[in-house]
Amino acid sequence: MIQRKKIKRVKKLENKTVVKNGIGFGAVLAITISWSVNHSILWAIIHGCFSWLYVIYYALTR
Repeated sequence: MIQRKKIKRVKKLENKTVVKNGIGFGAVLAITISWSVNHSILWAIIHGCFSWLYVIYYALTR
């Protein structure tokens, strides 16, 4: 009988992601800006959902 060697193949990860699940950098930035301007948790959450849109809005209006 011929014995076959089991070869483990390692799959290379070409597309690396920094954040899979969770808060991204844009959301954290938007929440930080919103908190420093409004001091409101509700507005910080809302602005965190819009993330980069709020950051760009803030940059254009300030």
